[in-house]
Formats: sequence, structure tokens, C-alpha cells
Amino acid sequence: MNHYKNLFFDLDHTLWDFDANAKETLIELYSIFNLNSRINISFEDFYPKYLFHNEILWNQYHKGLINSEDLKWKRMWRTMLDFKIADEPLAKDMSSQFLNILPTKKILFPYTIEILNYLKEKNYDLHLITNGFEKTQWSKLKNSNLSGYFTHVITSEGSNSLKPKKEIFDFAIARAKATLAKSIMIGDNLDADIQGAMNAGMDTVFVNYINAVPDILPTYTVTHLKELEAIF
Repeated sequence: MNHYKNLFFDLDHTLWDFDANAKETLIELYSIFNLNSRINISFEDFYPKYLFHNEILWNQYHKGLINSEDLKWKRMWRTMLDFKIADEPLAKDMSSQFLNILPTKKILFPYTIEILNYLKEKNYDLHLITNGFEKTQWSKLKNSNLSGYFTHVITSEGSNSLKPKKEIFDFAIARAKATLAKSIMIGDNLDADIQGAMNAGMDTVFVNYINAVPDILPTYTVTHLKELEAIF
């Protein structure tokens, strides 16, 4: 039997399938804003560009180089600039609708509900540490029926910090009244989740869905959520 009591999960890309849900949302936006005819760009051309700019801006946000408002609308703005469309009001309207629709989506990674039920039955205390926005993340949890599993939900907005900074992990440990020795971080992002938690002195589980080759050494590595049963 392991010695852990408090399990801290990441949300996006670990439990809640951000990419699948974002794609569904962008398809809806295309219809709402009639983008095929309005900007004459097919969704198949738009989507890869959006993913490219979204990843860059999230990395900048993680590093504290941009604020959340810049992230929210500039991913749309920069994508359309690639197609020589400089329509800032449209980018901001799309961003607003995107953030309204996205949290209503419910696609989870395989075995998410099963593993959370398994862990609750084992009497682990489950929490979340997420860099998402407070209102958005709570909406995701409620709409995908996840909110009841977690005792504490720590967001970057609520903690005034963000992963991989040590402070957000310290904040989470204090909020949960946990100890480092009995706590572990479970997430998919080597920098934000794994290195960040390691810097705070926490053990880690790297959820390696994409078979990445890590340049750091997590305490454990899994490629599917069911494999957590072998650890816990």
C-alpha cells in the first residue's frame, strides 16, 4: 500500500479532453459567425493555425509573459492574421463565444469517471490544480459531472499564481491541509505539472498520452488512466 492521501489532478488534457472539446466548439463558432463565407477560410485550414497559436500563447501565459485577457482573444486574432484578416472586433466576439460554449462540452479521456470512482472508493482525497480560468473551469466540471469528485479546486486565478510556479502548489497543499509527503501531482504537462510539482517537493505521475520522451524523471509514468490503479 502506498503512503499517499491527497491526489492533485490537472484538468485540461489530463481528465477533460481539451482538444476534442475545443474542436467541437470551433466548429460551432464557424456556424454561428458564418465564417466560411464571411472570411472565406475553411475550417480545415483554420483549425491547425488556431492550435499553433493557442499553444504558443498558452506557453507565454504559463511563463507570465502575457495576461489572461491577451490569451483569450489573441489566439483568434493571430489565427486570422495568418489569412490576412485584421478584424479585432470579430476576434474578440469569437473569443467571447468560444469561452461561453467551450465549458459546456463534456468529452473526457477514456476511463476518467471509472478511475475517479475507484480512487474515491479507496478513500483518497482528490483535488485539482489547474491553470484555467475560475469561471470556465468550474463550468467544465459541472457540465461534465466532475465537480463532485474534488474537495478543492485550485485555479491560477484563485491562487494568484500558475503552474509551474512553486507558489500554486504550496497554495494547494495549504488549502487541502495536506503534507508534501502524502501528496502527489497527476498531470500531462511535463513543465507545468511535473517539473512544477517537483520544484515544490511533490511526487508526480506523468500521464503520457502522446508517448513523449521526458527529459525529467517523474515518480511514475502512465499512458492510460486505468494504469493509475497499479499505483493507487
